[in-house]
Amino acid sequence: MGSSAAPAVVALGGGHGLSASLSALRHLTDRLTAVVTVADDGGSSGRLRRELGGLPPGDLRMALSALCDDSEWGRTWRDVLQHRFTSGGSLHQHATGNLLIATLWELLGDEVAGLDWVGRLLGARGRVLPMAAVPLDIEADVLGLADGAPDELTPVRGQVAVASTTGRVAAVRLVPADPPVRPEVVEAVESADWVVLGPGSWFTSVLPHLMVPGLRKALTTTTARTCVTLNLAVQPGETDGFSAEAHLEVLAAHAPDLRVDAVVADPVAVGDVDALTRVAGDLGAHLVLRTVSVGDGTPRHDALRLAAAYRDVFAGGG
Repeated sequence: MGSSAAPAVVALGGGHGLSASLSALRHLTDRLTAVVTVADDGGSSGRLRRELGGLPPGDLRMALSALCDDSEWGRTWRDVLQHRFTSGGSLHQHATGNLLIATLWELLGDEVAGLDWVGRLLGARGRVLPMAAVPLDIEADVLGLADGAPDELTPVRGQVAVASTTGRVAAVRLVPADPPVRPEVVEAVESADWVVLGPGSWFTSVLPHLMVPGLRKALTTTTARTCVTLNLAVQPGETDGFSAEAHLEVLAAHAPDLRVDAVVADPVAVGDVDALTRVAGDLGAHLVLRTVSVGDGTPRHDALRLAAAYRDVFAGGG
């Protein structure tokens, strides 16, 4: 671990899953970098992406909001960023933060600089970077969509379509297949003490990071240790029927050269502890079983409980 008492951490993901890990990690360190998927094609982000041609800002906005300063200033600007308009016109359901980020990108001509400016406005504890320098599409091979042919693969394109498919995702890929990576992302991964992967939509928010060649190379060659955070529930459609260990097996299949040091899982989401322990061990990881959910029956992570689990992982206590 680095010379500072607080570890340098890179958190990978998108949407609500990444917000959950960031909300926990911010309690442990301000040397925090979020690397965010840029494949969203739905809602406000999708509309701005189609209209302006840039990166979809929504998941980046959510990550920035999760890192806001815990003061009246930080929380107020977070609420501004997260505010959505309700109208009968073209602004309906646009998030203010998406419009602000898109504005900064147009003014500055640089996505990372624009995100850094929003971070300064929020007093963000950490930095938010895009996973790739160009907008991406996710394409999946899905089983069970063809009538009478349960073993036939059907290609499905677009993050929203893949995340909401009624079939079972067998494989996923990016379009374009070899997108450029910002040097700031590679530098953050190379200088990190820990990389945290997940929780989040497995095929559309977590695995895509391992499909960007420049990022994958950084993740597989960094001296940082890697912690995988498993979800509290399966994603309807995307990972229906997936056991906890199946998530790790899919991860290993997509990135056999990725070394994993720790796996954090909540007992409520683990059907077979022995099987999960075995698959984690096959990856070189030790399993850290902790109650990290809010405890009201909904599959949401509790920031302080998850922070305590990460603290144990980083301290090597497991």
